[in-house]
Formats: sequence, structure tokens, C-alpha cells
Amino acid sequence: MQTDTPWSALPARDHLLAGAVDAAGDPVLDVVVPVYNEEKDLEPCVLRLHDHLARTFPYAFRITVADNASTDRTPQVAAGLAAALPRVRSYRLEEKGRGRALRTVWSHSDAPVLAYMDVDLSTDLNALLPLVAPLISGHSDLAIGSRLARSSRVVRGSKREFVSRAYNLILRSSLAARFSDAQCGFKAIRREVAQRLLPMVEDTGWFFDTEMLVLAERAGLRIHEVPVDWVDDPESTVHIVRTATEDLRGVWRVGRALAVGALPLDRLARPFGDDPRDRALSGVPGGLARQLVGFCVVGALSTLFYLVLYSLFRLGAGPQIANGGALLVSAVANTAANRRLTFGVRGRGGAVRHQAQGLVVFAIGLALTSGSLAALGAAPGSPSHGTELAVLIAANLAATVLRFLLFRAWVFPERAAGSPAAPAAPVAPVAPVAPVAPGASVGPAGHADETHHERGNTR
Repeated sequence: MQTDTPWSALPARDHLLAGAVDAAGDPVLDVVVPVYNEEKDLEPCVLRLHDHLARTFPYAFRITVADNASTDRTPQVAAGLAAALPRVRSYRLEEKGRGRALRTVWSHSDAPVLAYMDVDLSTDLNALLPLVAPLISGHSDLAIGSRLARSSRVVRGSKREFVSRAYNLILRSSLAARFSDAQCGFKAIRREVAQRLLPMVEDTGWFFDTEMLVLAERAGLRIHEVPVDWVDDPESTVHIVRTATEDLRGVWRVGRALAVGALPLDRLARPFGDDPRDRALSGVPGGLARQLVGFCVVGALSTLFYLVLYSLFRLGAGPQIANGGALLVSAVANTAANRRLTFGVRGRGGAVRHQAQGLVVFAIGLALTSGSLAALGAAPGSPSHGTELAVLIAANLAATVLRFLLFRAWVFPERAAGSPAAPAAPVAPVAPVAPVAPGASVGPAGHADETHHERGNTR
């Protein structure tokens, strides 16, 4: 699988051919089972998972036990399984945290498709092949199991049902998430995507999954959802209140970072032409069609915003002052929206310069609209408020066309062909690392230890 690519774009998704990929015995799929003090359930889980994959999975696979600083016999059990089964290996981390475990193992794995599931195997294993098949075929970038899909069959208490649905409702309302189930411990990701995405994910605990999905979705990556059959683990000792509090803090942190454009999501973009919507049109410069659509949407909203402001300002000021104030406020909002949505500029770099240039464009629009109002005032008779609005709409349409041309050619010019794309913010990439030997110990990652107990990593 391709991984050695510039930061400007991800490689095109390729179909993983069974004969070409695993001819040398290299695994196509690496299933990680994060555990903490699971000496009782670890062995039956791994044996059942191994048997299922050996019977039903058509590609080479590996099972990796990621021990989160267990204090019981879990490390010994994991080492015994790794010694007895050639397709099983174990990692030992000296700090707790499911997110930390997944980040560490996935960053070291050589498999092109990476997955994880909880040790209690609450999710029916028959969903594993449908989960990873879209990643193997090159159709999708990430895949998640969903307990909230209409065709899913779920057995769990009313308390957990309420918490899960409330949490996903919060994600939809606050972060505009469109995936249905962020908490299900049954997910997969392509390796080249993980290498770009994981350095951007800060959380090392339960919120790791949600943060990863939100960033992937905002970057335009394709997330495949699989309905699952799921049975709750009645012995789970997850501290729901404490975990929910940490998740809400994570939602606030990620939402704030997205709002200010602090995340270099352009590093997760697919190359031009990999998406059917990106097909080049004959005689149309690259990106023009998409920019026109974005500019029109932003322009329509800005015009409505401007008219509302003008009507409000007109209650206490003359037409010239009302027009100038409404146009100034809407111009600042318009420049910010076009910067992010139409021309795809992320991060804070150049934001002040872009706003200054936008104000120059605003001055040109002000001259057009003010001139129209002056001409209307010089006309005989007393024009009505409706006539003023009609004239302003016509003047704004002319100013809008000029604004787009100036934005595209001067404020947000495209890079010259062949010039390398500079990253939006310095984020240290995770380079491909050779697999760690079975039973190897992975040291502290430099993050604070988590204090709440995790049983089965099931929420």
C-alpha cells in the first residue's frame, strides 16, 4: 500500500489484492484488543476471535493484544497467547488509556487495514468482514459499527441506551457529526489514513474514537457504517459520569479548534480526481466549479444577513450610514466564510491580511451600492423603502460578481501549478515504523495517567 506521499494529499485508495498483499505472509488486517486487568476474559476472547478469523476471513490477519498497564496477570496471559498462536502478538504499555493503546499499536503496525474491538466481544463477530471489506476494496477510509442503525439488534439497559443516544445527539448538534454511533467499540481504518490522522488526535482515553471520527468527517474522508448485533456486558465497571464529563470537555476542545481553523485538515485530502465530484470539466479551470457553488451559497446567506442589518440600521440612521454599517459587518463575515468554505484556507496564517484585502473589496462594493443610492436620491420623487431594497439588490449582484473575481485572483489566489503545498500548521507526522516484536513493552507516551477503571472497554 502507498504511504510515502507529500503532506499535500493522501494517496488514492487502492484495492488490496489478496495474492499481491499477503503473498509473503504479511497481514492485511491487524485487529487490536485493548485490555486493562482482563486476566479472566482475555484468553477466551482471543481464542474465539482467532478461530472466527481463521475460518471466515479470506486474507492474512493478526491479532494484537494492547495491555494498558494492567496490574494483574493480563501481561502473562497475553504473552502466553502470543507464544502459542503465530498470528497473535502482544504490546505492553506502561500508561493507561484506550486511545493511547490504539495510537501506539496502529502507529507501529505494518498491516494496511487496522481495526479494534472490545475484549468482551459484545459485538457479533459476523460484522467484522463487512466492517473491513470497504477498506480493503478501497471504497472507504474508516468504518464503524453502529448500534443505533435501524436494522441493528441491541440488548442493553435503559440507562446505557439513554446515555449513548444523548451523547450522539450532542455530537450532532454541537459538532455537526453525521455518523450515528461514536462509542461502539468496533472500528477500522486504513493505515495511510491513520498515519495522517492520529497525530491530530489529542485524546488518549475514551474520547479518542469521537475525535478521530469528527476530524475524519470534517476532512471529507469516507466513513462506512455497519449495523451490528450487540449485547451489553453487565459486569462493565466504566464510570459513566466521569467518562461523560471528559467527553464533554473533548467536544468543547475539538469544537473550538474547528471553529478557529486550528487543525490542518487539508493534510487528509484525497488527490484530485479520486472523488467523482472532482472530475475535471473541459474548459473549466480546476476547482472553479466547486468555488462557484461555495461562493454562491455564502453570497446568498451574506445578502440576507446584509438586508436584515440594513433594515435594522435604517430604523435609526439614514440610508448611507445604514448601508455602510450593514455592508461592513456582512463583508467581514463574508470574507471569513469564503476563506474557509469556498477557497479552503485553514489555520490562522494570513487571516489578518485576507481580511484587509477583503475590506478593499468591501470598499469597491460600498462605492457601487452607495453610488446606486446616490443616483436613486437624485431621482425626482421620494423612493419607497422597497425601491431602495430593489436597487441595493441589483447593485449587490454586480458587486458580488466583482467580489468573486477579486477573491479568486487576488485575495485567495491558487498556487502556481507544480508548486508544493505548504502545510497549514506544524504537526509532527507519525512515520511508518517496523513492527515491534511480540511481547514488547511500549514506554510512557508523555501523557497524564487516567484514573478511572475500564472493564472491557465497553461503553
